[in-house]
Amino acid sequence: MTATPETTAAAPDFRLIDSTLRDGSHAISHQYTVEQVEAIVKGLDGAGVQVIEVAHGDGLGGSSFNYGFSAVDEMKLVEAAVNSTTNAKIACLLLPGIGTVDDLKRVRDLGVGVARIAVHCTEADITEQHIKMAKDLGMEAIGFLMMAHMNSPEGLLEQARLMESYGADTVYFADSAGALTTNGVRARVAEIVGGIDVPLGVHAHQNLSLAVANSIAAYEEGARNLDGTSAGLGAGAGNCPTEILAAVCEKNGIVSGVDPLKLMDVAEDITRPLMTRQQVIDRAGLILGYAGVYGSFLLHAQRAAERYGVSQADILLELGRRKVVGGQEDMIIDVALELAKKHAEAEVTV
Repeated sequence: MTATPETTAAAPDFRLIDSTLRDGSHAISHQYTVEQVEAIVKGLDGAGVQVIEVAHGDGLGGSSFNYGFSAVDEMKLVEAAVNSTTNAKIACLLLPGIGTVDDLKRVRDLGVGVARIAVHCTEADITEQHIKMAKDLGMEAIGFLMMAHMNSPEGLLEQARLMESYGADTVYFADSAGALTTNGVRARVAEIVGGIDVPLGVHAHQNLSLAVANSIAAYEEGARNLDGTSAGLGAGAGNCPTEILAAVCEKNGIVSGVDPLKLMDVAEDITRPLMTRQQVIDRAGLILGYAGVYGSFLLHAQRAAERYGVSQADILLELGRRKVVGGQEDMIIDVALELAKKHAEAEVTV
């Protein structure tokens, strides 16, 4: 009797990295619990997601007065994630200057297999130590260039080549402000993929309502790693929603390797109930993309506006004019104080 050959699922056309448990941390003020991490990891893993990123929103070591304290020590969250996955790899993000090589060693010992080393899009030269350490530790190393709208396609290529020379297995650019149009994404992807020998990834935000379109455009231009978050949970107006990206891919004949219906269940039954606010493109979220302001500044600017009695929109617009980048969160208070002083002076004049 001739055996019937087993049917196998088609290999994915790209790798999906879900960042709900890292970028999503911004949107809930870094208050994830162990139970929430376990539930989300199990759901994403069961849906076929290949890599799940877990850390404070600002990466390993980010729990601090400046960036916001985590409700639970991030190492406990990382350990819970590692113990809750069957197939997916667990990744961690590290920003040099916030996280350290010792943090990399600690998460490697817990079972993390992927290190994403993130810097501003013009500062790849400070990633050398951390990328090389990740490789020495036997981890996959991903270089991550943030605020990509602030560098040209040619400039991003130069930065990507530096990361590749340090040993990065993949290089990403992140539209951290959600400020890139689809044409801007296409131009950057086309330039970079033709100039490096490692895969390129794109991390999209939703402030201009373009995250899914930009991700699909990035794939069409040659990016083979794409990011998303469950229900779009993330900084600013949120990230590319993983479940929507998977559904759009299926309708476009792009094999994502994940089950859109299971991802919809995770978003509806697990992620949305824990969200303190639904991810919508309100005025403040739109201004982030319009002015090109780092997504994680949204809640910080809201608190500063309430504290000093000024407009959150005015704070964000001024931050955009000053081209403030991640790591300059202290400038939010400075701007709020300056605006409050101007308002007080104007009232006295009147």
